[in-house]
Amino acid sequence: MTWVTSLWGGGTVRTSRRANVSLAQAGLPDFGDERRVPGLRREEVAQLAGVSVDYYTRLERGNIHGASEGVLNAVARALHLTDVERDHLLDLARTPAAAGMPARTTAAVAVRASVQRVLDSLAMPAVVYNSRHDLVASNLLGRALFSPHFDSDRPNMARFIFLDSRAKDYYADWPLACSLTAAMLRYEAGRDPLNAEITELIGELATRSPQFRKDWADQDVHEHRTGRKVYIHPEVGAMDLTYDVFEMPGEPGLSISTYTPDEGTESADKLILLASWAATQEFGSGPSQAEAEKGA
Repeated sequence: MTWVTSLWGGGTVRTSRRANVSLAQAGLPDFGDERRVPGLRREEVAQLAGVSVDYYTRLERGNIHGASEGVLNAVARALHLTDVERDHLLDLARTPAAAGMPARTTAAVAVRASVQRVLDSLAMPAVVYNSRHDLVASNLLGRALFSPHFDSDRPNMARFIFLDSRAKDYYADWPLACSLTAAMLRYEAGRDPLNAEITELIGELATRSPQFRKDWADQDVHEHRTGRKVYIHPEVGAMDLTYDVFEMPGEPGLSISTYTPDEGTESADKLILLASWAATQEFGSGPSQAEAEKGA
């Protein structure tokens, strides 16, 4: 069974994307006629995008390979897609046929020693992860913040969220963490559909987690950039933190994520407590420290 399907094509997407746009939002007149489903009809989207209904229908059913970027951008505007959803649609159109193409693997599972030194110099929790959501490096505070995740030999954020029973207690809004994680994996699968390790992870989660199957069926896409999350750490309690994600041009496929509290808040005090607790633990500065030292 193939779980790496797009946000484009299939009955769920046909109704959900068009249903999200009202006639008023699209700038179309409402003649008061009865509609079987909410939102726009196919012919209305086709009109807004400047294509024929037959051509739009083929696009909606997933036949988007070879479609021009101009047409897809017009459809994205008509459906009020987000920038991430539009980029995902363009990625799918550019994707070559998989037949006969060699499978690719995920980006590095280690970082250079210089990157580890940068992590260790930061005064806030920081982790490095790849497109598969493997936690490939961290500083001491990052490992402390995500200590339940690091119980695994190869910690993976998605696997912890969907398959570890502790996740419901660790994430204050576990359903949101699930839906965003599934949407991020769908986005990465669209960017790199031949990545065998991402496909394998998606298949594993779909097989083992009913929650993942539910969230995957929503066919949403999401890219992690910045936002707020509340983590309920088993040692210090709830921490309201802002996360910021920075891509690493020198390490394609890897990103650094930092976590900071607002100054003068209870979460800032708890971060100090977390640092004190981390200093008493035996774990090192990150899962890839040994590998990083080898590359020094």
